[in-house]
Amino acid sequence: MNPIPDMEKPSGQSEAYDLTYFDGHKRRVYVTDDQFYLTNTMMIFSRTDTKGFITSVNLPFIEASGWEKEELIGQPHYILRHPHMPASAFEDLWSTLQAGKQWTGCVKNLRKDGGYYWVRAVVDPIIEDGKIVGYNSVRRRIDNATIKEHEALYAQLRAAEI
Repeated sequence: MNPIPDMEKPSGQSEAYDLTYFDGHKRRVYVTDDQFYLTNTMMIFSRTDTKGFITSVNLPFIEASGWEKEELIGQPHYILRHPHMPASAFEDLWSTLQAGKQWTGCVKNLRKDGGYYWVRAVVDPIIEDGKIVGYNSVRRRIDNATIKEHEALYAQLRAAEI
């Protein structure tokens, strides 16, 4: 595993968060109000191993995330986790996937520059010879009404997690 790169403080207004991930890694991230808008035709794809480390990405993923391909491969997918996302969303994702089932949900992702983008993610386990060997994720743009709905829902879930 490559060390998780530190996030550089962006110029302009930002809010700092000290994050601790489920595996004990810690990282300071800076969040801005800059939203990256996916086009209607962008389909973001990534593949991970069974532990969530990125093994493959497509060009729209690179463009939306702001990271270079070489920076992403070998990193845990949680490098994109925005601090506004409730932990319970990812607990649900992992329990669903480890049961061999598809997971669908709306996700606010953190860009390398501190900005963000919203997607509807569909994540499937890759099963070979009856065993899960990795995960495929396909993500698409969501509309503003869905974003507002999930911002409110995720704020409630974060408040309940405290």
